[in-house]
Amino acid sequence: MNTDLSNYRKSYEKGALLINETPENPMELFQKWFYEVDKFFVEDETNAMTISTIGLDGFPKNRVVLLKKYTFEGFIFYTNYNSEKGQAIANNPNVCLSFFWHGAERQVIIKGKAEKIAENLSDGYFESRPRGSQLGALVSNQSEIIESRDFIDKKLERLQQELEGKTISRPKHWGGYIVKPVEFEFWQGRPNRLHDRIQYKLQPDYNWCKNRLSP
Repeated sequence: MNTDLSNYRKSYEKGALLINETPENPMELFQKWFYEVDKFFVEDETNAMTISTIGLDGFPKNRVVLLKKYTFEGFIFYTNYNSEKGQAIANNPNVCLSFFWHGAERQVIIKGKAEKIAENLSDGYFESRPRGSQLGALVSNQSEIIESRDFIDKKLERLQQELEGKTISRPKHWGGYIVKPVEFEFWQGRPNRLHDRIQYKLQPDYNWCKNRLSP
Protein backbone atom coordinates (compact mmCIF):
# COMPACT_ATOMS: atom_id res chain seq x y z
CA MET A 1 0.00 0.00 0.00
CA ASN A 2 1.28 3.45 -0.91
CA THR A 3 -1.16 6.32 -0.35
CA ASP A 4 0.26 9.77 -1.03
CA LEU A 5 -1.51 12.58 0.88
CA SER A 6 1.03 15.30 0.11
CA ASN A 7 -1.45 17.27 -1.99
CA TYR A 8 -4.03 17.56 0.78
CA ARG A 9 -4.24 21.29 1.49
CA LYS A 10 -6.39 23.64 3.53
CA SER A 11 -5.94 27.34 4.17
CA TYR A 12 -6.94 28.40 7.67
CA GLU A 13 -8.55 31.84 7.51
CA LYS A 14 -11.40 32.01 10.04
CA GLY A 15 -9.80 33.93 12.88
CA ALA A 16 -6.83 35.34 14.75
CA LEU A 17 -5.58 35.05 18.32
CA LEU A 18 -3.74 38.10 19.63
CA ILE A 19 -1.98 37.81 22.98
CA ASN A 20 -2.95 41.32 24.10
CA GLU A 21 -6.62 40.35 23.69
CA THR A 22 -6.40 37.19 25.82
CA PRO A 23 -7.40 37.03 29.52
CA GLU A 24 -4.94 36.35 32.32
CA ASN A 25 -6.72 33.12 33.26
CA PRO A 26 -6.83 30.48 30.48
CA MET A 27 -10.12 29.03 31.74
CA GLU A 28 -11.82 32.27 30.71
CA LEU A 29 -10.50 31.90 27.17
CA PHE A 30 -11.48 28.22 27.09
CA GLN A 31 -15.02 29.13 28.15
CA LYS A 32 -15.24 31.84 25.48
CA TRP A 33 -14.04 29.49 22.74
CA PHE A 34 -16.29 26.67 23.92
CA TYR A 35 -19.38 28.88 23.83
CA GLU A 36 -18.49 30.26 20.40
CA VAL A 37 -17.94 26.82 18.88
CA ASP A 38 -21.08 25.44 20.51
CA LYS A 39 -23.18 28.32 19.13
CA PHE A 40 -21.76 28.91 15.66
CA PHE A 41 -20.31 25.54 14.60
CA VAL A 42 -23.04 23.05 15.42
CA GLU A 43 -21.43 20.34 13.28
CA ASP A 44 -18.72 19.95 15.92
CA GLU A 45 -19.34 17.78 18.97
CA THR A 46 -18.03 20.57 21.17
CA ASN A 47 -17.44 18.54 24.33
CA ALA A 48 -15.60 15.68 22.58
CA MET A 49 -12.00 15.65 23.77
CA THR A 50 -8.99 13.41 23.30
CA ILE A 51 -7.31 12.21 26.48
CA SER A 52 -3.77 10.87 26.32
CA THR A 53 -2.33 8.64 29.03
CA ILE A 54 0.89 6.70 29.50
CA GLY A 55 -0.05 3.03 29.61
CA LEU A 56 1.36 0.32 31.82
CA ASP A 57 3.27 -0.87 28.74
CA GLY A 58 5.07 2.49 28.54
CA PHE A 59 3.29 3.63 25.38
CA PRO A 60 1.12 6.75 25.15
CA LYS A 61 -2.46 6.14 24.07
CA ASN A 62 -5.14 8.59 22.90
CA ARG A 63 -8.89 8.10 22.92
CA VAL A 64 -11.91 10.39 22.65
CA VAL A 65 -14.11 10.88 25.71
CA LEU A 66 -16.85 13.41 26.50
CA LEU A 67 -16.24 16.39 28.75
CA LYS A 68 -19.14 16.57 31.20
CA LYS A 69 -18.25 19.62 33.29
CA TYR A 70 -15.55 22.24 33.61
CA THR A 71 -14.81 24.77 36.35
CA PHE A 72 -11.90 27.00 37.25
CA GLU A 73 -10.49 23.92 39.03
CA GLY A 74 -10.46 21.62 36.02
CA PHE A 75 -12.16 19.30 33.51
CA ILE A 76 -14.43 16.40 34.52
CA PHE A 77 -15.18 13.22 32.60
CA TYR A 78 -16.50 9.78 33.58
CA THR A 79 -15.25 6.28 32.85
CA ASN A 80 -14.63 2.79 34.20
CA TYR A 81 -11.87 2.99 36.80
CA ASN A 82 -10.72 -0.54 35.89
CA SER A 83 -10.39 0.27 32.19
CA GLU A 84 -7.07 0.64 30.42
CA LYS A 85 -7.19 4.42 30.86
CA GLY A 86 -8.18 4.06 34.52
CA GLN A 87 -5.23 1.77 35.22
CA ALA A 88 -2.92 4.13 33.34
CA ILE A 89 -4.11 7.11 35.40
CA ALA A 90 -3.69 5.16 38.66
CA ASN A 91 -0.08 4.46 37.65
CA ASN A 92 0.68 7.92 36.23
CA PRO A 93 -1.85 10.75 36.74
CA ASN A 94 -0.11 13.06 34.24
CA VAL A 95 -2.44 13.30 31.23
CA CYS A 96 -3.06 15.51 28.21
CA LEU A 97 -6.43 16.66 26.90
CA SER A 98 -7.04 18.13 23.48
CA PHE A 99 -10.02 19.65 21.71
CA PHE A 100 -10.00 20.10 17.93
CA TRP A 101 -12.86 22.20 16.60
CA HIS A 102 -12.37 21.97 12.87
CA GLY A 103 -15.25 24.28 12.02
CA ALA A 104 -13.65 27.16 13.92
CA GLU A 105 -10.11 26.07 12.98
CA ARG A 106 -9.20 25.97 16.67
CA GLN A 107 -7.39 23.55 18.94
CA VAL A 108 -6.80 23.56 22.71
CA ILE A 109 -4.17 21.32 24.33
CA ILE A 110 -4.19 20.93 28.12
CA LYS A 111 -1.61 19.21 30.32
CA GLY A 112 -2.73 18.30 33.81
CA LYS A 113 -3.05 15.80 36.61
CA ALA A 114 -6.08 13.52 36.86
CA GLU A 115 -7.66 12.49 40.15
CA LYS A 116 -10.95 10.85 41.12
CA ILE A 117 -13.78 13.17 42.11
CA ALA A 118 -15.82 12.70 45.30
CA GLU A 119 -18.08 9.63 45.29
CA ASN A 120 -21.24 11.66 45.89
CA LEU A 121 -20.53 13.67 42.71
CA SER A 122 -20.13 10.46 40.71
CA ASP A 123 -23.35 9.15 42.29
CA GLY A 124 -25.22 12.28 41.25
CA TYR A 125 -24.06 12.13 37.66
CA PHE A 126 -24.75 8.39 37.39
CA GLU A 127 -28.33 8.95 38.57
CA SER A 128 -28.81 11.53 35.79
CA ARG A 129 -27.75 9.14 33.02
CA PRO A 130 -30.28 7.35 30.78
CA ARG A 131 -31.12 3.89 32.07
CA GLY A 132 -29.46 2.26 29.06
CA SER A 133 -26.19 4.01 29.87
CA GLN A 134 -26.47 2.94 33.51
CA LEU A 135 -26.91 -0.67 32.40
CA GLY A 136 -23.99 -0.31 30.01
CA ALA A 137 -21.70 0.66 32.88
CA LEU A 138 -22.67 -2.56 34.66
CA VAL A 139 -22.46 -4.81 31.63
CA SER A 140 -19.05 -3.80 30.27
CA ASN A 141 -15.77 -4.77 31.88
CA GLN A 142 -14.20 -2.04 29.80
CA SER A 143 -11.02 -2.87 27.86
CA GLU A 144 -11.20 -6.61 28.60
CA ILE A 145 -11.21 -9.11 25.73
CA ILE A 146 -14.63 -10.63 25.00
CA GLU A 147 -15.49 -13.59 22.80
CA SER A 148 -18.10 -11.87 20.60
CA ARG A 149 -20.63 -9.05 20.26
CA ASP A 150 -23.32 -11.62 20.99
CA PHE A 151 -21.74 -12.21 24.42
CA ILE A 152 -22.19 -8.56 25.48
CA ASP A 153 -25.69 -8.29 23.97
CA LYS A 154 -26.91 -11.36 25.88
CA LYS A 155 -25.31 -10.09 29.08
CA LEU A 156 -27.22 -6.83 28.67
CA GLU A 157 -30.48 -8.67 28.01
CA ARG A 158 -30.08 -10.76 31.19
CA LEU A 159 -29.29 -7.69 33.26
CA GLN A 160 -32.29 -5.78 31.88
CA GLN A 161 -34.56 -8.61 32.99
CA GLU A 162 -32.88 -8.93 36.38
CA LEU A 163 -33.13 -5.21 37.19
CA GLU A 164 -36.51 -4.47 35.60
CA GLY A 165 -38.39 -1.97 37.76
CA LYS A 166 -35.41 -1.52 40.12
CA THR A 167 -33.19 1.50 40.78
CA ILE A 168 -29.70 1.03 39.38
CA SER A 169 -26.90 2.09 41.73
CA ARG A 170 -23.54 3.32 40.50
CA PRO A 171 -20.95 0.52 40.49
CA LYS A 172 -17.91 1.36 42.58
CA HIS A 173 -15.60 0.78 39.61
CA TRP A 174 -17.23 3.59 37.62
CA GLY A 175 -17.00 7.31 38.26
CA GLY A 176 -15.49 10.66 37.48
CA TYR A 177 -12.04 12.16 37.14
CA ILE A 178 -11.09 15.80 37.26
CA VAL A 179 -8.06 16.92 35.28
CA LYS A 180 -6.44 19.89 37.03
CA PRO A 181 -4.51 21.85 34.39
CA VAL A 182 -0.91 23.01 34.66
CA GLU A 183 -0.49 24.13 31.04
CA PHE A 184 -2.72 25.28 28.16
CA GLU A 185 -2.02 25.91 24.51
CA PHE A 186 -4.59 27.71 22.38
CA TRP A 187 -4.13 27.26 18.63
CA GLN A 188 -5.91 29.31 15.99
CA GLY A 189 -5.34 28.34 12.37
CA ARG A 190 -3.92 31.12 10.17
CA PRO A 191 -2.94 31.38 6.48
CA ASN A 192 0.42 30.06 5.23
CA ARG A 193 0.72 27.73 8.23
CA LEU A 194 1.71 30.72 10.40
CA HIS A 195 -0.77 29.75 13.09
CA ASP A 196 -1.38 31.65 16.33
CA ARG A 197 -0.28 29.71 19.43
CA ILE A 198 -0.71 31.14 22.92
CA GLN A 199 0.68 29.13 25.85
CA TYR A 200 -0.25 29.46 29.52
CA LYS A 201 1.86 27.83 32.27
CA LEU A 202 0.84 27.59 35.91
CA GLN A 203 3.38 29.19 38.25
CA PRO A 204 4.26 28.26 41.87
CA ASP A 205 2.15 31.20 43.10
CA TYR A 206 -0.83 29.80 41.09
CA ASN A 207 -0.79 32.66 38.62
CA TRP A 208 -0.48 31.93 34.90
CA CYS A 209 2.48 32.90 32.73
CA LYS A 210 1.44 33.65 29.15
CA ASN A 211 3.60 33.51 26.00
CA ARG A 212 3.24 33.42 22.23
CA LEU A 213 4.83 30.37 20.59
CA SER A 214 6.29 30.26 17.12
CA PRO A 215 4.07 28.36 14.68
